[in-house]
Amino acid sequence: MFSIGDLAKRTGVKVPTIRYYEQMGLVAKPERTDGNQRRYSRNDLERLAFIRHARDLGLPIEAIRDLLRLAAHPEEPCEDADRIITDHLAGVREKIARLQRLEAELARMAGGCHADHVGECYVIASLADHGLCEHEH
Repeated sequence: MFSIGDLAKRTGVKVPTIRYYEQMGLVAKPERTDGNQRRYSRNDLERLAFIRHARDLGLPIEAIRDLLRLAAHPEEPCEDADRIITDHLAGVREKIARLQRLEAELARMAGGCHADHVGECYVIASLADHGLCEHEH
């Protein structure tokens, strides 16, 4: 059995986050000692490590909840898990594309300024007039 502090150290998840996951129902409410301290099992540790890894990959709480539900039924087909990850991947790719457009626009703005004074600065002018931007961002 692990204390909440031990669980936090072993998983790299902060104590307030563990409590939050308990409130969200991602981690079961733990047993308590006679002194009212939380005690977590090896299964709780593994579940929290799963959640941490999923969060590190950027998965939203609802997707993690669904994946945990699926993981509890290892005999079921994995098409729902595949769909969750595929949907998340599509979202990540969209964000990357947006960031690449943003990067290109910022590089263009930075490279377009050759003024000596702010009054003639292309960066300031571009921020004041969205029409000077090359792409939507």
